[in-house]
Amino acid sequence: MSELNYLEKLLDGTEVEWKALGDVTSVLRGKRLTKNLLSAEEKFPVFHGGLEPLGYYNKSNRPANTVMIINVGASAGTVGYSTVDFWSSDGCFCLEHNELLNNRFLYFALIGYQSLLKSKVRVAGIPTLDAIVVNKLLIPIPCPENPEKSLAIQSEIVRILDKFTALTAELTAELTAELNMRKKQYEYYRDLLFSFPKPETVSN
Repeated sequence: MSELNYLEKLLDGTEVEWKALGDVTSVLRGKRLTKNLLSAEEKFPVFHGGLEPLGYYNKSNRPANTVMIINVGASAGTVGYSTVDFWSSDGCFCLEHNELLNNRFLYFALIGYQSLLKSKVRVAGIPTLDAIVVNKLLIPIPCPENPEKSLAIQSEIVRILDKFTALTAELTAELTAELNMRKKQYEYYRDLLFSFPKPETVSN
């Protein structure tokens, strides 16, 4: 079940209005920096074409807790979220903060569209995701006529989904560790088996 499905389940029984993303926030494109301006010693990560920093810069152009969508390259269509101030290049879209939307709530809503976004990437030449695709995505707004209640509901859903995400990551790590341990056990007994002396060849 995707994050959007979980989010819809959590909104069950709540008054919800679905709005196009472009109607509730602005999709902003960053500004490219040349590589000679980047340094590992600077403070602010620079995102371009992926969720791993391309480098670091001495200025930021987007605040912490911003949702981003990679729009070029192999990672086009990937949804990200930065907990720190950063520099957004023209290789990613950033969503402007809206006082009626919890940014983390918006992130979870968009994660549910990630497969769709990737399917809309133009692959001729450099893979590219168009802003018009992003602007048309429908976002659920709980209790739109009561902003205070809406934000309270959004915050509670974020709390639940963040906890679920953390538990999923913990379980995945535990299963990976268990799998690695079993693999080592298998390799140990396999090597032990092959270390036994071979029986002498029986002659006729």
